[in-house]
Amino acid sequence: MKNIRVIIAGGGTGGHIFPAVAVANALKHLVPAAEILFVGAEGKMEMEKVPQEGFKIIGLDIAGFNRSNLLKNLSLPLKLIKSHFKAKQIIKDFAPDAVMGVGGYASFPMLNAAQGMNIPTLIQEQNSYAGKSNKALAKKAKAVCVAYEHMDKFFPKNKIILTGNPVRKNISQMNISRADGQIWLGMDATKQTILIIGGSLGAKSINETIDKHLEEILKENVQLLWQTGKPYYEQAKKRAETFKGAVKVVEFIKEMDYAYAATDIVISRAGALAIAELCIAGKPVIFVPYPYAAEDHQTSNAMALVEHNAALMVRDTDVNIELVKKLKYVLHDEAMQEIMSLNLLGFAIKNADERIAKKLIEIAKEHNI
Repeated sequence: MKNIRVIIAGGGTGGHIFPAVAVANALKHLVPAAEILFVGAEGKMEMEKVPQEGFKIIGLDIAGFNRSNLLKNLSLPLKLIKSHFKAKQIIKDFAPDAVMGVGGYASFPMLNAAQGMNIPTLIQEQNSYAGKSNKALAKKAKAVCVAYEHMDKFFPKNKIILTGNPVRKNISQMNISRADGQIWLGMDATKQTILIIGGSLGAKSINETIDKHLEEILKENVQLLWQTGKPYYEQAKKRAETFKGAVKVVEFIKEMDYAYAATDIVISRAGALAIAELCIAGKPVIFVPYPYAAEDHQTSNAMALVEHNAALMVRDTDVNIELVKKLKYVLHDEAMQEIMSLNLLGFAIKNADERIAKKLIEIAKEHNI
């Protein structure tokens, strides 16, 4: 049998890229000689992040449907046709034994082309509500790796494997005490610490609400680690100057393992990666789902935990009124914090990357014989 070759397609946000890289690393660990090629969307985050992780990536000229500026969609049909032909060419040139899609713009054209050329495909569905593309691709896919139960309402039952969502190794293997986390943070270890994260690009509604209610929050004798994303960073930094070290503002946190360790309560969007990480970290969380995610999947993701008393949720439209109320409620109820932590830890899957990599190897080998 010749060496296995795998294409991993997709990206767009950290929530798609980091799990894809985690699977690629697990694959290299299990089969060191495996050859892996990433395919992303030109101009998107993956074109920068994937090479930083030591993998080769090719970009497709592809974009999604723009709901806010309809004129931008005029070039979409041409881009779809171009990306279809480029996807076929990439498959001819690289000759993969399997193609995995992780979501994002490049995922559909690559898996669609692979299925048309009889190359086995694997779908990694991160959310609790499956998108239209993955539902269509699942019919011909060899396997669909999911992170939530009851996904047979979207996919053929015999193809579903419950693997969980892969997270970065520094999270899945984290063993950092709160004390060490607080040393890293460099703030007041005696105060309850609130971590505010809005995904890799920040969250406007969360940022604006924290900004507006900062005095009220800090009256609770807490401190904030506030990841704003790039657009809100300067405004938040300026705002924090008034509060003498009680608010630490950062654009992006690379050492999320230390951030989680230092934290007592988290306010977060409800992307699949954030949820997978928070289940492992086991920190009480208030989710504010991003309302414009496809099929409103972030609300479905959050509700899957809320229904098991593992999290609280505030809708984006209610964030200005409800977020601070719920935060105070959690801050003053230690028993509830403990219940949420235990229930979150019950959902943690630490070896999702390895589970998916093993399935990928299995279908690649069947094609390779």
